[in-house]
Amino acid sequence: MRGKFITLEGIDGAGKSTHIEYLAECIRKRGAAVTVTREPGGTELGEKLRELLLNRDMHADTELMLMFAARCEHLKRRILPALASGEWVLCDRFSDASYAYQGGGRGIPADRLVILERWVQDDFQPDLTLLFDLEPQAALVRRSAQRDADRFEAQELAFFARVRDAYLKRAAAEPTRFRIIDSGQSRELVRVKLEKIIANA
Repeated sequence: MRGKFITLEGIDGAGKSTHIEYLAECIRKRGAAVTVTREPGGTELGEKLRELLLNRDMHADTELMLMFAARCEHLKRRILPALASGEWVLCDRFSDASYAYQGGGRGIPADRLVILERWVQDDFQPDLTLLFDLEPQAALVRRSAQRDADRFEAQELAFFARVRDAYLKRAAAEPTRFRIIDSGQSRELVRVKLEKIIANA
């Protein structure tokens, strides 16, 4: 039986990385094997592209195409094989992130994103997407306390406001796939909600 593909989305600092391993443990308690991965990255080539994307200045169109190049490698070599073997896959970001960051944040027209998405993914989509939602100012405070900013994290608050808005619009357009999680709550309350979501997944 094919495994389930669950993605975690949200602006930088919203809490995806904080909760992904806990989520994996919730799934393992159900008796399922879990692969935890991330984008950009997830493969040897993808991780090299990640280094470029997070640290090198580049044109927005170049950024978009490199994101989908990394995604293509990730999908073909890791995600689809794991799902076919019956594993669940938890992925920190997927194509919704491109619509939010490159579309909403950078202002790249949606038709370019649609072309690349269809080319790389055909009609493949996550079974469930968890959107960790947080005000950009609160996310900035969290990030600043945890690490030095990469090229994306160093963007102005207005950029993250556009990214957040793009995420919320996608969630509104696909309410059966998305679950919005208020990341402004305590870690304990967020985990209670995650447990309930996974119990019904």
